[in-house]
Amino acid sequence: MSRPDLLQQTRRYYNGKLAEHGPTARGVDWNSEQSQRLRFRELTRLVEDEPDASVLDYGCGYGALRTYLRERGHRGRYVGFDISEQMIDAARAGASDEAARFSAVRETIEPVDYTLASGIFNVKQTASDDEWRRYVLETIEDLAAVSTRGFAFNALTQYSDPDRRRPDLYYADPLKLFDHCKRHISRFVSLLHDTPLYEFTLLVRLPASVADVASAPPVGAPARGTRRAT
Repeated sequence: MSRPDLLQQTRRYYNGKLAEHGPTARGVDWNSEQSQRLRFRELTRLVEDEPDASVLDYGCGYGALRTYLRERGHRGRYVGFDISEQMIDAARAGASDEAARFSAVRETIEPVDYTLASGIFNVKQTASDDEWRRYVLETIEDLAAVSTRGFAFNALTQYSDPDRRRPDLYYADPLKLFDHCKRHISRFVSLLHDTPLYEFTLLVRLPASVADVASAPPVGAPARGTRRAT
């Protein structure tokens, strides 16, 4: 199955969820708003100390992450991207935020500081595991390409109980994805796998972001010229 076929299948799936449940957590296929916000908490660890950073919500659905970010003091540029135009319409309708914009066309998205992606790797439907694995790796490369400082994503975990797994969902190996990001994208990678959810979160900080932190003076130290990170 080609990438366009996978995207079209995914688009139809989430359009159906939105039509059934409206702009709610269930409308983007989460069990509850509580679990949705727990995922957001893990993802936004990447940007929690940078309220002015620009953020791309990759697979934004109806824009719930924008609300979560704003509630926690984020004031930077927010961009919501989703392959479903119906989701984008719902996100626009729910936002009165001048610093937010939305698009269903990937080619219109310009680089941002950080990209966050919640739930985009979970529902493979009729795709084989190999087809979906290729799709996941290709998409991770895209997350890196559109980010200048870092990106984060979550996925269902292979450590899920076998008898609770569904054949239409994809359960990723967190160690293999950690290793892929570490070897091919950045050496600054964090794996979070300590919530009650059957999933994990990967935070990838790109070298430019880490260099900025390394060159900053210690807290309480007098200001001085920027030094080069080594």
